[in-house]
Amino acid sequence: MPRRARRCRILLALRQAPAYPADLADQLGVSRTRLSNHLACLRDCGLVVTVPDGRRTRYELADERLGHALDDLRAAVVAVEADKTCPDAASKGCC
Repeated sequence: MPRRARRCRILLALRQAPAYPADLADQLGVSRTRLSNHLACLRDCGLVVTVPDGRRTRYELADERLGHALDDLRAAVVAVEADKTCPDAASKGCC
C-alpha cells in the first residue's frame, strides 16, 4: 500500500476518534514502527497533534475543520465513483 494511502487511513481513523499509536497500529494492521513514522510525518505537516495523557500520548486531528474537509472529500470521491461518466468527455476529450 502506498504511503499516501496509509496516511489517509490514519487521518480517517483519527476523524472517528483520537487514538493512541498502539491502538491505531492494531486497528490499521500496520507495525507500530511504520505507524510511528507516518504519525511523525503527519505531525510535521501540521495535520495531527499529540496530547499528553499520563505516560501515554494520544493523537488527534490538528483542527476539526480538517475532519470536515475529509468528510467532504470522501463524499466527492464516492459521488465520482458512483457516476464514472463525465458529461464533458465528448466535447472536451478529457476523460
